[in-house]
Amino acid sequence: MDEFGTRLRDKGLRNTPQRRAVLAAVARTPHVTAAEIATVLDADGAVGALSRQGLYNVLDDLVGARLLRPLEPAGSPARFELETHDNHHHLVCRGCGRIQDVPCAVGAAPCLEPGPVPGFRVDQAEVTWWGMCAECEAEA
Repeated sequence: MDEFGTRLRDKGLRNTPQRRAVLAAVARTPHVTAAEIATVLDADGAVGALSRQGLYNVLDDLVGARLLRPLEPAGSPARFELETHDNHHHLVCRGCGRIQDVPCAVGAAPCLEPGPVPGFRVDQAEVTWWGMCAECEAEA
C-alpha cells in the first residue's frame, strides 16, 4: 500500500483515490489553496470528476483527521500543507504572498507558552510573521 493509503487507514479514513490525490497534490505544493489543488487534480487527470464540493469535503475530512494543516493568513484564501506534527510556524511576504516555513522558535511543542489558561492543556502554538521577501524588497 502506498504511503498516503497507509496514513488514511491509520487515521480510520477510507483509502479513496480522491483522498490520495489531494494528499499527493498538497505534498508537491505546500501552502496551496483549494482552487490550486483543483487545478492540479484536473491537470493530473488521476482522479475522475471531483466536484468543487467534493474537494471541500475531502479537505475537511483530511483536516479533521489531522493529515492536512490549514493556514489562513489574513487577506488570503485558506491554504493547506501536510500535517507533519513538527509545530513549525510561517512567514508571509506582504508583497507577493509567498509563505515560508519557520522552525519552532524555542524548544519543543508548543514552543510558545501563553499565560495561565485554566481548563486547557496547550499542545500547539501557531504563529504567523509578516514581512517582505528579498525579491519584493528589491523591487520596492
